[in-house]
Amino acid sequence: MTKQLECDAAIVGGGMAGLATALSLEAAGLSVAIVDALPVEVRGDEAFDGRASAIAYTSWRMFTVLGVADRLEGEAQRIEQILVTDGRAPDGLRPGGPSPLFLRFDHAEINGEGGEPLGYMVENRHLRRAMTETLQARGNITARAPARVVDVARDANGAVITLDDGGTISAPLIVAADGRNSFMRKRAGIRAHGWNYNQSAVVATAEIERGHDGVAHEYFLPAGPFAMLPLTGDRFSLVWTEKPRAAKALMELGEPQFTEEMQRRFGDLAGKVKPAGPRWSYPLGVQVAEEYCAERLALVGDSAHAIHPIAGQGFNMGLRDAAALADVLGEARRAGLDIGDLTPLRRYERWRKFDNVILSVATDGFNRLFGNDIGPVRKIRDMGMALTGKIGPARRFFARHAGGDTGERPRLMQGLTP
Repeated sequence: MTKQLECDAAIVGGGMAGLATALSLEAAGLSVAIVDALPVEVRGDEAFDGRASAIAYTSWRMFTVLGVADRLEGEAQRIEQILVTDGRAPDGLRPGGPSPLFLRFDHAEINGEGGEPLGYMVENRHLRRAMTETLQARGNITARAPARVVDVARDANGAVITLDDGGTISAPLIVAADGRNSFMRKRAGIRAHGWNYNQSAVVATAEIERGHDGVAHEYFLPAGPFAMLPLTGDRFSLVWTEKPRAAKALMELGEPQFTEEMQRRFGDLAGKVKPAGPRWSYPLGVQVAEEYCAERLALVGDSAHAIHPIAGQGFNMGLRDAAALADVLGEARRAGLDIGDLTPLRRYERWRKFDNVILSVATDGFNRLFGNDIGPVRKIRDMGMALTGKIGPARRFFARHAGGDTGERPRLMQGLTP
């Protein structure tokens, strides 16, 4: 392997945001190197990450253009409807209850009967595999894994990354996709602000007796949202938000006891349920970087923003970052401009930062509002949900916004090459 590599963009971080960014920039005509501290096989292992991601319908268009969607055949579950309910009782959740006021989103209202769904649910291990296989088939992308960045030099002439094996990567631009504790962001002196919620998410997969018909359920409970997200093969992905002590107790339960707790939450919604695989637990928090770029550097994904999973928007925000950056850099290259110059990078920052900050504030607000069990507050929010559910334009606006189908959409989100 050549230890000295030159390319157009060097991406630090081989998680899902990094993989998507590499594919997006390559589609825009750039040569790309991607550096990841973990071996490729580790990120694809079932035990590495038990989460599943909701892929908005505009994000699926992006996957189709990049060639990732074809590799997910049989692993992606259409989301036909989303049912949102303000819950309260700890036992027996049911459609439209325990509150009689709820909000329903239907794909047919947005994209027509038989058209695009509201999105797709895909397990993260399948997403990583599909993106990795697609990346490996691209001749203009070089992967260095496992490899760690030990030094970075950035100046007006370009950037050089030094790896722990002594190798170097030279490029006009470095893209930081190395997560919320980003080494690259800290090295650039970019500050990030945020806080931890007094919540943890317990993630598990449940096999169900009765089919889910592609309906996603989200119940807002005082401790946090309880989401049942449809997967292929009559399964739900559970995102069960609790206070840290309660989440720890759930993680320590034996399988029979955990099955009993699951059944209590499901009630008779899906018949008998049972766990399918291990459980994971993740602390929840929010974080926003002050800037998305610096000299020869751009931030994408969790290195720029991390939000509460209440609306399933985290990964989609990272995908929109990747698609917008591909548009900006592709246009700069075609115009004969330096892709690492701050002029195009500031355009990328303006494009993405507003949208991401708004979503961060909105998810934080929803979590605080629905975690409040004071009677008058509960009545007001129930009435707001019911009113939104009765007003077609408002309902469609929220559905399109969740699908990434509002505002200035990157070309990949329109199903076009950047």
